[in-house]
Amino acid sequence: MSLFKKLFGSGNDASEGNKEKEASQFNPEIKIPVDELFTFNFKKNGGKFLYCDSLEEIREQFLNILEENDWFECHALCYEPKLFHLLEENKLTYVNPTAPKFLLASCENLIADDGSVLLTSNQIKQNKPHELPANMVIFATTSQILENKSDGLREIKKRYDKNYPSNITTIKYFEKAKEEDFLHYGSAAKNLYLLLLEDL
Repeated sequence: MSLFKKLFGSGNDASEGNKEKEASQFNPEIKIPVDELFTFNFKKNGGKFLYCDSLEEIREQFLNILEENDWFECHALCYEPKLFHLLEENKLTYVNPTAPKFLLASCENLIADDGSVLLTSNQIKQNKPHELPANMVIFATTSQILENKSDGLREIKKRYDKNYPSNITTIKYFEKAKEEDFLHYGSAAKNLYLLLLEDL
């Protein structure tokens, strides 16, 4: 018991007991699957989540994103040859783009405990998040969802053996903060669409 409670007494001893009882109801010992946890946290951060069963559905959803934002006949930023076909199919310029409207990239992993996207120099070269376009379209698979950043870093170490990528970063905020918050300090909010392919 603290000194202030001893001196002044506690005005609500009964209500404190109720608070403890209420809190225990909301902290069940059940472990949430990582894919559900990621989905919840990603949406809470303001991300737009598009679940796809096939590569054909990925193409359709990508086309829907382009239509929704009127990104046809614009420049896009993309550093990964495996994704160039999506841009070429839609006649988007990605070679030496000037003022690109969006970034198309894959990712290293999706982090469930904070709903973030883990990127490296393989996807964004040496660009810092604030240097990238405000709009992003990220392609990922369900097998890339991991519980936390430590798991993500371990996976990078295992995947690349000795040729580790540089510029390892996460992007977590997908909409501008409504009011200034020290937790958002130094972060660049991105309008992010996630095309998630089921591969498990």
